[in-house]
Order: sequence, then structure tokens, then C-alpha cells
Amino acid sequence: MTAQTEAGQAPDLLYSEAEEDLRAAVRSLLADRADAPTVIARTESDTPYDPELWKALATGIGAAGLLVPEELGGQGATHREAAVVLEELGRSVAPAPYLTSSVVATETLLALGTPDGPVAALLAELAEGRKVAVLAVPFAAATVAIGSLDGVLGPVADAAAADVLLVPTADGLYAVATDAPGVRVEPLVALDLTRPLATVTLDGASGTRLADADAARRAVDRGLLAGAGLLASEQLGLAEWCLTETVRHTRERHQFNRPVGSFQALKHRMAQLWLEVVSARAAARNAADALATGSPDTPLAVAVAQAYCSKVAVHAAEECVQLHGGIGMTWEHPAHLYLKRAKADATAYGTAGRHRETVAALMELPAP
Repeated sequence: MTAQTEAGQAPDLLYSEAEEDLRAAVRSLLADRADAPTVIARTESDTPYDPELWKALATGIGAAGLLVPEELGGQGATHREAAVVLEELGRSVAPAPYLTSSVVATETLLALGTPDGPVAALLAELAEGRKVAVLAVPFAAATVAIGSLDGVLGPVADAAAADVLLVPTADGLYAVATDAPGVRVEPLVALDLTRPLATVTLDGASGTRLADADAARRAVDRGLLAGAGLLASEQLGLAEWCLTETVRHTRERHQFNRPVGSFQALKHRMAQLWLEVVSARAAARNAADALATGSPDTPLAVAVAQAYCSKVAVHAAEECVQLHGGIGMTWEHPAHLYLKRAKADATAYGTAGRHRETVAALMELPAP
């Protein structure tokens, strides 16, 4: 049963039994299909996405439809459960379009109002894992980016894995199939190879109009807000893996006949990182709970989570590389994947600085 809070009550930051069961299922799947050697090998190939992994995650576990109501073929769960999935994806940095499709695109469609017609049909396909949709706005966008059905859009995260593009234009929101005439998706060389970017060129393309301009703007804003809020959970999972792996390594690595983790200077660094990760967990869980319960403080909770968690993820990844010594600097070790993901996430859906400005505006404080 999903934990819920009522307006005026303190948010529930604890994990429910159902959420822990979901975590165990996702972690087991990723350990089997997306361990470090597998992810490294895929990022060095031309096919970073594993269709079988996505099928197992989306349909086998049912993660793709967590936010979709049951009457549309989804699980009828909340952002809290989706946050758990993203924590585990952050721990493995698996190349999977979950954040972009199952959260941002899905939330955008749900925000259009009572789903019917093409919106309901697309939501059902996303929930069943039969299609992947991405919002065709720059990955670093924090607000609606107005495009058109004739031009170049991007860089768009996970566009290479998408079947459908949600394109906000001055005329409204359109669903455009990536294999339609006049649509070209061109991969880019991105910092984070586990979440590929691409430019999308629309040349006389046509699509299905899903909403008018005003409804599209509100829906895309909601999708980006949910994306920023749950991105904090991905950053939390990433930071937790970096801390756990670093503690394990410093216990096993010996110098002067002692574990290097017993040296006081390293103890202090890892203790500080542990405190940051614990605080990041509280911020990320608060944002997920606010989204799940429709709290009026959701914009503030999301801004606080992103302003804090992005910094913690980068710090944890940097410490992971440094405290692993020479091996941490090699391509064979996965530490570099976590550092690149953390750096890329730090600019996704708004930088930490921009979110701090949001906090200042919402609290009527002088901007930093």
C-alpha cells in the first residue's frame, strides 16, 4: 500500500513494504542484466540500449506504467514508487529511457487532463512498454521550450530509443513518430554515454495534435517538474553506490599493512560524504512524496531536492574516483560512468543555481 500524506502533515520519508519489494525486484534485474562490465561494454558500442533489459523492466516488472492509472493499463502507483526505480537505475547507471519516457513524457500526457482518444492510447502503449516517448526539448531545459514541426530540436535525451516525440509548438503539443517521413534523429557525442543525446530534425513532419498551446505549456511544465523531482532520486542512488563502493575498496586496499580506510583523513572524507548522502535521501524522498500527494509545496520540494542532490552526486562520484586511486582513473572501472552521469544530471532540468533561485523566489528571500 502506498504511503500517503494529507495536506498540512509532515511528509512520509520512509519506504513502505511495497516499495522495498519493488526495489528488490529492480535491483535483482539490474544485477543480472546491467552489471558494471555489461554497462561499460554497451557504452563502448553503437548500441547502448538493451531492448531485453527495457522489456523486462517495463513489462516484466511493470515499472513503465507506475504513474499510469489502472484503467489505462498502468499500475496506478505514485511518484514514490517511480522514485525507487530511479534510485536503482542510478545505482547501476543502466542505459534505460525510464526517466525521460516513464516519468517526464508520461507525466506530460497525464497533465493534459482526462485522457481520451490519442492521449489515452499513447499512455496505454507507454504503460505496457510497447512504445517509448520522449519530450523533444533540450535535456537541460527547466521550462517549456517552444519548437516547431519544421526545424532542429535538441539535444534531446534518449531520442535514439524513442518511438514517439512529444513536440511542444506555438500551436500546441504534437505526437510525432520517429519513423515518420521528415523526421531524422542524429546521435551526438555526449559526456554521459549511459544517457545518449541526439538532435532531432523535423523537415515537413506531421504529427497528431494532443493539446492546444496553453494546455501544452502547463503539461510540459508539469512533466519537467516531475522529471526534476525524481531526478533527485536517481542522483541519490548514484551517490549511494559511490559511497558504498568507496568504503568497500578502502577496506580491502592496504598500505603500510593497514586498510587505507583506517587512515583518519580518509575516514573524515567518507564520514562527510555519508552525512551528505543521508541528507540527500531526505530531500529526494520529500520531493517524491510531494509529487505523489499533490502537495502545494511541490515546486519548493523539487527545487530544494535538485539544488542539493545534484551537488552531492557530483561530490560522491569525484570522491569515488579519487579514493580508488589509479584504478579509479581507468576505463575498466565503472567510476568514470558515475562521474559523467553525475555531471550530466547536474545540468538536466535546470542547474542547481537555477533551482536555488527558485527557492529564493518561492520563499521571498534575496537570491544567492
